[in-house]
Amino acid sequence: MSESDRTLYDEIKDFLQAERDVFGEFSITLPGDVTSKDTEPKSELAVEEEPEELPAEKFGSNRELTLEEKLAACASLEELHSLCEQAEELKTDLDNTNLVFGVGNPNADLMLIGEAPGEQEDLQGEPFVGAAGRLLNKILSAIKFNRDDVYIANILKHRPPGNRNPKPEECQKSLPYLYRQIEIIKPKLILCLGRISGNTMLNSERSLKDMRGKSHPFRDIELFVTYHPAALLRNPQWKRPTWEDVQTVRKRYDELGGKP
Repeated sequence: MSESDRTLYDEIKDFLQAERDVFGEFSITLPGDVTSKDTEPKSELAVEEEPEELPAEKFGSNRELTLEEKLAACASLEELHSLCEQAEELKTDLDNTNLVFGVGNPNADLMLIGEAPGEQEDLQGEPFVGAAGRLLNKILSAIKFNRDDVYIANILKHRPPGNRNPKPEECQKSLPYLYRQIEIIKPKLILCLGRISGNTMLNSERSLKDMRGKSHPFRDIELFVTYHPAALLRNPQWKRPTWEDVQTVRKRYDELGGKP
Protein backbone atom coordinates (compact mmCIF):
# COMPACT_ATOMS: atom_id res chain seq x y z
CA MET A 1 0.00 0.00 0.00
CA SER A 2 1.45 3.32 -1.03
CA GLU A 3 1.76 6.24 1.32
CA SER A 4 -1.09 8.07 -0.43
CA ASP A 5 -3.32 5.00 -0.20
CA ARG A 6 -2.48 4.66 3.50
CA THR A 7 -3.36 8.32 4.07
CA LEU A 8 -6.71 7.90 2.28
CA TYR A 9 -7.39 4.74 4.26
CA ASP A 10 -6.71 6.54 7.57
CA GLU A 11 -8.96 9.41 6.55
CA ILE A 12 -11.81 7.04 5.67
CA LYS A 13 -11.32 5.14 8.90
CA ASP A 14 -11.40 8.31 10.96
CA PHE A 15 -14.51 9.51 9.07
CA LEU A 16 -16.38 6.24 9.65
CA GLN A 17 -15.48 6.25 13.33
CA ALA A 18 -16.80 9.79 13.66
CA GLU A 19 -20.03 8.73 11.95
CA ARG A 20 -20.41 5.78 14.36
CA ASP A 21 -19.97 8.14 17.27
CA VAL A 22 -22.92 10.17 15.99
CA PHE A 23 -25.25 7.57 14.44
CA GLY A 24 -24.22 4.32 16.09
CA GLU A 25 -23.25 1.13 14.30
CA PHE A 26 -24.06 0.91 10.59
CA SER A 27 -23.03 -1.12 7.58
CA ILE A 28 -21.71 -0.15 4.18
CA THR A 29 -23.04 -1.67 0.98
CA LEU A 30 -20.81 -1.27 -2.04
CA PRO A 31 -22.36 -0.70 -5.48
CA GLY A 32 -23.47 -4.01 -7.01
CA ASP A 33 -23.28 -5.82 -3.66
CA VAL A 34 -26.98 -6.58 -3.05
CA THR A 35 -27.29 -9.04 -0.18
CA SER A 36 -30.91 -8.41 0.78
CA LYS A 37 -34.25 -8.76 -1.01
CA ASP A 38 -34.61 -4.99 -1.32
CA THR A 39 -35.13 -3.90 -4.89
CA GLU A 40 -33.45 -0.56 -4.21
CA PRO A 41 -29.74 -0.69 -3.37
CA LYS A 42 -28.74 1.05 -0.19
CA SER A 43 -26.60 4.11 -0.25
CA GLU A 44 -22.91 3.77 0.37
CA LEU A 45 -23.46 4.93 3.95
CA ALA A 46 -26.73 3.27 4.81
CA VAL A 47 -27.40 4.39 8.39
CA GLU A 48 -30.03 2.27 10.12
CA GLU A 49 -32.25 4.77 11.92
CA GLU A 50 -35.50 4.25 13.84
CA PRO A 51 -38.54 5.81 12.08
CA GLU A 52 -39.78 8.98 13.65
CA GLU A 53 -42.91 8.51 15.75
CA LEU A 54 -45.30 11.39 15.37
CA PRO A 55 -46.97 12.63 18.56
CA ALA A 56 -50.35 11.00 19.19
CA GLU A 57 -52.04 14.36 19.48
CA LYS A 58 -51.45 14.94 15.76
CA PHE A 59 -53.90 12.13 15.11
CA GLY A 60 -56.44 13.31 17.67
CA SER A 61 -56.21 10.20 19.86
CA ASN A 62 -55.65 12.29 22.96
CA ARG A 63 -58.46 14.73 22.17
CA GLU A 64 -61.62 14.60 24.24
CA LEU A 65 -64.55 13.66 22.03
CA THR A 66 -67.39 16.14 21.72
CA LEU A 67 -70.88 15.15 22.84
CA GLU A 68 -71.97 15.04 19.21
CA GLU A 69 -69.17 12.57 18.42
CA LYS A 70 -69.99 10.42 21.46
CA LEU A 71 -73.65 10.27 20.50
CA ALA A 72 -72.88 9.49 16.87
CA ALA A 73 -70.72 6.59 18.02
CA CYS A 74 -73.73 4.99 19.75
CA ALA A 75 -75.12 2.55 17.21
CA SER A 76 -77.60 0.86 19.56
CA LEU A 77 -79.84 1.68 22.49
CA GLU A 78 -77.55 -0.37 24.71
CA GLU A 79 -74.56 1.81 23.82
CA LEU A 80 -76.61 4.97 24.30
CA HIS A 81 -77.82 3.67 27.66
CA SER A 82 -74.21 3.23 28.78
CA LEU A 83 -73.36 6.76 27.66
CA CYS A 84 -76.36 8.16 29.56
CA GLU A 85 -75.23 6.37 32.72
CA GLN A 86 -71.96 8.33 32.57
CA ALA A 87 -73.58 11.69 31.70
CA GLU A 88 -73.55 13.92 34.77
CA GLU A 89 -75.34 16.67 32.83
CA LEU A 90 -78.48 14.53 32.67
CA LYS A 91 -78.90 14.62 36.45
CA THR A 92 -81.10 17.16 38.19
CA ASP A 93 -80.46 18.85 41.52
CA LEU A 94 -81.91 15.84 43.32
CA ASP A 95 -79.17 13.57 44.62
CA ASN A 96 -78.92 9.81 44.19
CA THR A 97 -81.48 9.35 41.44
CA ASN A 98 -81.55 6.43 39.04
CA LEU A 99 -81.35 6.69 35.28
CA VAL A 100 -84.76 6.23 33.66
CA PHE A 101 -83.69 5.59 30.09
CA GLY A 102 -86.72 4.20 28.30
CA VAL A 103 -88.57 0.95 27.73
CA GLY A 104 -90.39 -0.92 25.01
CA ASN A 105 -89.88 -2.09 21.46
CA PRO A 106 -86.54 -0.79 20.11
CA ASN A 107 -88.00 -0.97 16.58
CA ALA A 108 -91.32 0.64 17.44
CA ASP A 109 -93.19 2.72 14.87
CA LEU A 110 -94.85 4.69 17.69
CA MET A 111 -92.81 6.42 20.40
CA LEU A 112 -94.37 8.06 23.47
CA ILE A 113 -92.48 10.88 25.19
CA GLY A 114 -93.37 12.20 28.63
CA GLU A 115 -91.83 14.98 30.68
CA ALA A 116 -89.77 13.55 33.54
CA PRO A 117 -89.64 10.52 35.84
CA GLY A 118 -91.57 10.59 39.09
CA GLU A 119 -90.83 8.86 42.37
CA GLN A 120 -91.95 5.40 41.30
CA GLU A 121 -90.20 5.71 37.95
CA ASP A 122 -86.99 6.65 39.75
CA LEU A 123 -87.28 3.67 42.10
CA GLN A 124 -87.99 1.18 39.32
CA GLY A 125 -85.86 2.75 36.59
CA GLU A 126 -88.77 2.60 34.14
CA PRO A 127 -90.98 5.40 32.75
CA PHE A 128 -94.71 5.52 33.43
CA VAL A 129 -95.27 3.13 36.30
CA GLY A 130 -97.60 3.54 39.25
CA ALA A 131 -101.10 4.99 38.80
CA ALA A 132 -100.20 7.10 35.75
CA GLY A 133 -98.52 4.10 34.17
CA ARG A 134 -101.53 1.86 34.71
CA LEU A 135 -103.76 4.48 33.10
CA LEU A 136 -101.39 4.76 30.14
CA ASN A 137 -101.56 0.99 29.71
CA LYS A 138 -105.37 1.21 29.55
CA ILE A 139 -105.19 4.01 26.98
CA LEU A 140 -102.82 1.95 24.83
CA SER A 141 -104.99 -1.14 25.17
CA ALA A 142 -108.05 0.87 24.06
CA ILE A 143 -106.37 1.55 20.71
CA LYS A 144 -105.10 -2.03 20.42
CA PHE A 145 -101.51 -1.53 21.56
CA ASN A 146 -99.60 -3.45 24.19
CA ARG A 147 -96.96 -1.62 26.15
CA ASP A 148 -94.33 -3.74 24.41
CA ASP A 149 -95.53 -2.60 20.98
CA VAL A 150 -94.39 0.99 21.52
CA TYR A 151 -91.34 2.71 22.98
CA ILE A 152 -91.75 4.98 26.01
CA ALA A 153 -89.28 7.62 27.22
CA ASN A 154 -89.16 11.06 28.84
CA ILE A 155 -87.55 14.40 28.06
CA LEU A 156 -85.54 14.12 31.31
CA LYS A 157 -83.86 10.89 32.23
CA HIS A 158 -83.51 11.67 35.95
CA ARG A 159 -86.18 12.66 38.45
CA PRO A 160 -86.42 16.32 39.47
CA PRO A 161 -87.05 17.02 43.17
CA GLY A 162 -90.66 17.16 44.30
CA ASN A 163 -91.80 16.03 40.86
CA ARG A 164 -91.51 19.64 39.72
CA ASN A 165 -91.64 20.56 36.04
CA PRO A 166 -88.35 20.22 34.15
CA LYS A 167 -86.34 23.42 33.92
CA PRO A 168 -85.59 24.72 30.40
CA GLU A 169 -81.85 24.22 30.90
CA GLU A 170 -82.43 20.61 32.01
CA CYS A 171 -84.45 19.96 28.87
CA GLN A 172 -81.74 21.43 26.65
CA LYS A 173 -79.09 19.22 28.24
CA SER A 174 -81.27 16.13 27.83
CA LEU A 175 -82.47 16.72 24.27
CA PRO A 176 -79.32 15.59 22.41
CA TYR A 177 -79.56 12.20 24.11
CA LEU A 178 -83.29 11.93 23.39
CA TYR A 179 -82.75 12.93 19.76
CA ARG A 180 -80.18 10.16 19.36
CA GLN A 181 -82.61 7.74 20.99
CA ILE A 182 -85.22 8.71 18.41
CA GLU A 183 -82.70 8.35 15.57
CA ILE A 184 -81.87 4.79 16.65
CA ILE A 185 -85.51 3.73 17.08
CA LYS A 186 -86.73 5.46 13.88
CA PRO A 187 -90.43 5.73 14.79
CA LYS A 188 -93.00 6.82 12.24
CA LEU A 189 -95.04 8.68 14.86
CA ILE A 190 -94.32 10.42 18.16
CA LEU A 191 -96.99 11.07 20.78
CA CYS A 192 -95.98 13.69 23.35
CA LEU A 193 -97.69 13.31 26.71
CA GLY A 194 -98.18 16.70 28.32
CA ARG A 195 -97.67 20.36 27.45
CA ILE A 196 -94.01 20.49 28.47
CA SER A 197 -93.13 17.48 26.35
CA GLY A 198 -94.94 18.92 23.34
CA ASN A 199 -93.42 22.39 23.64
CA THR A 200 -89.92 21.00 24.22
CA MET A 201 -90.07 18.79 21.15
CA LEU A 202 -91.61 21.53 18.99
CA ASN A 203 -89.46 24.32 20.46
CA SER A 204 -92.56 26.39 21.15
CA GLU A 205 -94.51 27.99 23.99
CA ARG A 206 -98.04 27.03 23.05
CA SER A 207 -100.95 25.81 25.10
CA LEU A 208 -101.77 22.13 25.05
CA LYS A 209 -105.18 22.98 23.61
CA ASP A 210 -103.45 24.62 20.66
CA MET A 211 -101.09 21.69 20.07
CA ARG A 212 -103.47 18.74 20.37
CA GLY A 213 -105.80 17.49 17.68
CA LYS A 214 -103.35 17.91 14.80
CA SER A 215 -100.12 16.55 13.36
CA HIS A 216 -96.88 18.50 13.72
CA PRO A 217 -93.71 17.94 11.66
CA PHE A 218 -90.66 16.82 13.61
CA ARG A 219 -87.81 16.11 11.21
CA ASP A 220 -89.29 13.36 9.01
CA ILE A 221 -91.63 12.15 11.76
CA GLU A 222 -95.24 13.12 12.48
CA LEU A 223 -95.74 14.31 16.05
CA PHE A 224 -98.95 14.52 18.08
CA VAL A 225 -99.59 15.96 21.54
CA THR A 226 -102.15 14.97 24.17
CA TYR A 227 -102.68 15.14 27.93
CA HIS A 228 -100.33 13.47 30.37
CA PRO A 229 -101.90 10.46 32.16
CA ALA A 230 -101.11 12.03 35.54
CA ALA A 231 -103.15 15.08 34.52
CA LEU A 232 -106.09 12.82 33.65
CA LEU A 233 -106.05 11.39 37.17
CA ARG A 234 -106.54 14.92 38.52
CA ASN A 235 -108.89 16.09 35.77
CA PRO A 236 -111.15 13.27 34.53
CA GLN A 237 -112.93 15.68 32.14
CA TRP A 238 -109.81 15.57 29.93
CA LYS A 239 -110.20 11.84 29.29
CA ARG A 240 -112.62 12.40 26.41
CA PRO A 241 -110.31 14.68 24.38
CA THR A 242 -107.42 12.32 25.14
CA TRP A 243 -109.48 9.45 23.73
CA GLU A 244 -110.06 11.47 20.57
CA ASP A 245 -106.33 12.23 20.28
CA VAL A 246 -105.17 8.63 20.60
CA GLN A 247 -107.81 7.45 18.12
CA THR A 248 -106.35 9.93 15.62
CA VAL A 249 -102.87 8.59 16.32
CA ARG A 250 -104.02 4.99 15.83
CA LYS A 251 -105.69 5.86 12.54
CA ARG A 252 -102.57 7.63 11.26
CA TYR A 253 -100.42 4.72 12.45
CA ASP A 254 -102.44 2.31 10.35
CA GLU A 255 -102.35 4.65 7.34
CA LEU A 256 -98.55 4.77 7.50
CA GLY A 257 -98.34 0.99 7.61
CA GLY A 258 -97.16 0.72 11.19
CA LYS A 259 -96.21 -2.69 12.51
CA PRO A 260 -99.37 -4.65 13.49
